[in-house]
Amino acid sequence: MSKIDPTARVADGAVIGEGTEIGPYCIIGPNVVIGANCKLVGHVHITAQTTIGDDCIIYPFASLGTPPQSLSYRGELTKLQIGSGCTIRESVTMNAGTVAGGGITTVGDRGYFMNCSHVGHDCHVGNDVIFATSATLGGHAEIGDFVFIGGLSAVHQFTRIGPQVMVGGVCGVRDDIIPFGLVNGQYAALEGLNLIGMKRRKFTKQRLATVRGFYQKLFHGPGTFAERLEASRPLAGEDPAIAEILDFIGKGKRPLCLPAIAK
Repeated sequence: MSKIDPTARVADGAVIGEGTEIGPYCIIGPNVVIGANCKLVGHVHITAQTTIGDDCIIYPFASLGTPPQSLSYRGELTKLQIGSGCTIRESVTMNAGTVAGGGITTVGDRGYFMNCSHVGHDCHVGNDVIFATSATLGGHAEIGDFVFIGGLSAVHQFTRIGPQVMVGGVCGVRDDIIPFGLVNGQYAALEGLNLIGMKRRKFTKQRLATVRGFYQKLFHGPGTFAERLEASRPLAGEDPAIAEILDFIGKGKRPLCLPAIAK
């Protein structure tokens, strides 16, 4: 059975999964669904049409499903969907979607969101991400699996960050970041590949060498970036990671985050 502290306020219509603990002074809205074996430590606020998967732990003063911070919002009931196994630390905020943006904000499984981090409206966040303290997403951002966003870093609205990217601390991310990229700087610039993350994902030495060779040709070879990109397209068959990077670039509608010296 679920355990609900007598000081908590759980609205009629909310669904609380088996084994879930609702701590002191939590406020749960009528359209909220919380999975099994979750723990809301205390002072947690969940509203809108928010769904939370099993085995999540949510710390005090987190606020989930609150209205989108968008001037187009007119009070519509929209959604926030959070996966299983997430850790949501103190004062994290995640906003529901907007009708214009599809009506839903999504967060994958096993995410770790440190204190004061923020997921804006209509964002789509992958699995196994880590957001350090005060990492912030503007609306409509897309974040791939296994992404790490450093403390006090902010991602501009509509920006895409590919899988397995490492964003350093105190970065302003204004442009799309290729999968496996490593970025740093006050305004994020591409510094190379996230080799540590790739090794953790079991990339062999041969695969690392192949992808690094492609990266050097694409970002540091002769000619303009557009010329290098066109010349690199036949390399897609050499490794799935190369194909993923080229596909990501091909689907982009915004500027691409480049090395500071790239042309």
